[in-house]
Amino acid sequence: MKDANSPIPADPQVLSADPAESTQSSPAAGDGIDRRDFLSCMAWAGTGLLWSMAGGVPTSKLFAATGGRNGGGADHSKSSSGFSFVQISDSHIGFNKAANQDVTGTLKIALDKINALPAPPELLLHTGDITHSSKPAEFDTAQQLIKGVKVGESFYVPGEHDIATDDGAMYHERFGAGSQGRGWYSFAHKGVHFVGLNNCQQIDAMGKMGDDQLGWLKADLASLSSSTPLVIFAHIPLWMVYPEWGWGTPDAAEALTYLKRFGSVTVLNGHIHQIVQKVEGNVAFHTATSTAFPQPAPGSAPHAGPMVVPAGKLRSVLGITNVQYIAKHSHLAIVDSSLEEMA
Repeated sequence: MKDANSPIPADPQVLSADPAESTQSSPAAGDGIDRRDFLSCMAWAGTGLLWSMAGGVPTSKLFAATGGRNGGGADHSKSSSGFSFVQISDSHIGFNKAANQDVTGTLKIALDKINALPAPPELLLHTGDITHSSKPAEFDTAQQLIKGVKVGESFYVPGEHDIATDDGAMYHERFGAGSQGRGWYSFAHKGVHFVGLNNCQQIDAMGKMGDDQLGWLKADLASLSSSTPLVIFAHIPLWMVYPEWGWGTPDAAEALTYLKRFGSVTVLNGHIHQIVQKVEGNVAFHTATSTAFPQPAPGSAPHAGPMVVPAGKLRSVLGITNVQYIAKHSHLAIVDSSLEEMA
C-alpha cells in the first residue's frame, strides 16, 4: 500500500507495436538491443501514465518527451476538488535480459518525467511487479528511486514477482504497512475512494482474489454513496483479457457486482505490459504499460513474456498514464494516445 517512507464498445482496445516487427531483435548489438540507443530513445519518449480527475471523470494521457507536454487540458491540481495522479507499473527491478538491460535506468526516466510536470501529481499508484525476483537489493533500489519522485503520496499493490519467493513477507515489510489481510486496503482522497487489491497471492495460472478479500471489499464499499467516484487498482486485470495466457481474474466477477451501483468506477491494472481498455456500463478498465519492457499483444505470439523491439519502436509499446478528476460529469472518459502520435 502506501510507502512506509513516504456508448463505447465492450471489446478491448490493444495498443502495441506490430507483432511482426516487434519480435525482431535490433541489429545494433549481438544481445538484441543497444543499451545506449535504448536509453536515449526512452529519454526522448518517457514511460508511464498520468491521470487527471475532475468531477468524478478520469482521463489518461501517455507522457510525452517533456514534462510540459503532459497531455494538455486544464490544470486541476490547485482546485479544491480536482487533482491528478500518476500510474506506473511493472518496473521489474532486477530484470537484465535482451528486452531491457537497464530497467533501473528506465524507471528513473519515468520518475524524472513525473518530476518535470508543471504541477506535481498528488498521488502515485504503482500497480505491481516493483521487483523481478523480490530480492532485498531490488526492493532497496526501487524504494530509493521512488523516494525522489515529486508527488504527495505513493501507494502500491503487489505483483506476482514481488511475492513469489517469500509469500510476500519482504513486500509487506517495505510497502504493505497498514494493509489488511494479504495486502488490501482503501483510502479517500478529495472525494474519490481508492481501493488497492491483491489478486496475485493465490495465483494459479490466473489471478485470484479469494473469499476473505471479496468479503472485505463488499463491506468496505457498503457505506459509500453511489455517487462516490471509485478507483480500484490491482496488478492482474480484473476482467478476462486473455485467459489462455492467464491474463484475468475469474473471481473478480463477484467483485464487479459490488461496483454496479456506483456512477463512476475506474479499474487500473498492470501485468500485461500494454494498454488495453474496455468500458462496460459505468466501469472503465485500463491496463498500463510497463516501465521495463513490452509483452506481445494477446494471441500474437506463442506465449507471453518479455518482447525485444528495435529501439525506435519503444515509444509505441511503453508509456505513462495521466488521470484528471472533474466533478460534474455523469460518465467516464479514458483517453490514451500512443507515443508515436504525440511525437
